[in-house]
Amino acid sequence: MGASGLGSGLANCINLSNLTLNIDGNQIGAMGASVLGSALVNCINLSNLTLNIDENQIGDECASGLGSALAKCINLSNLTLDLRCNKIVDEGASGLGSALAKCINLSNLTLDLSWNQIGAMGASGLGSALAKCINLSNLTLNIDQNQIGDEGASGLGSALAKCINLSNLTLDLRQKQFICFGL
Repeated sequence: MGASGLGSGLANCINLSNLTLNIDGNQIGAMGASVLGSALVNCINLSNLTLNIDENQIGDECASGLGSALAKCINLSNLTLDLRCNKIVDEGASGLGSALAKCINLSNLTLDLSWNQIGAMGASGLGSALAKCINLSNLTLNIDQNQIGDEGASGLGSALAKCINLSNLTLDLRQKQFICFGL
């Protein structure tokens, strides 16, 4: 039952506008996270969502799928998404970003992808996708303890510079290897 039962219950909460869900460290896996994502699609009035799914080994496909589900929450304006320690690599980070770019009303985003296996391509892809979030004004992005390197940090920075309405930015880029910023 677990995450599937929770997802079924949430799917019936069609008038829900605010949701905070902490299911970190429960080993729900890709299937459980997919069910939850699908359930959230039915919450059409959802505008504020805090979703902590860290340490659940959801992987790439599910990270992208979760983003696609959230993109269908058309009223979502505030999102905190904690996906730390979930074995997400480049494809998942880029896919998640591409999906979140479709959240047309998203203005505040806190995204924690630390302690995954995201490389330069994933960081650059995520940045390029987030640059398409036209209403994004506040962004906190944690991608520490990945492997984005110099190239990923540069690509991410160049992409985020295109966020035309961004007024507040917090980045955590601490890495497992040294990033040379050319200072």
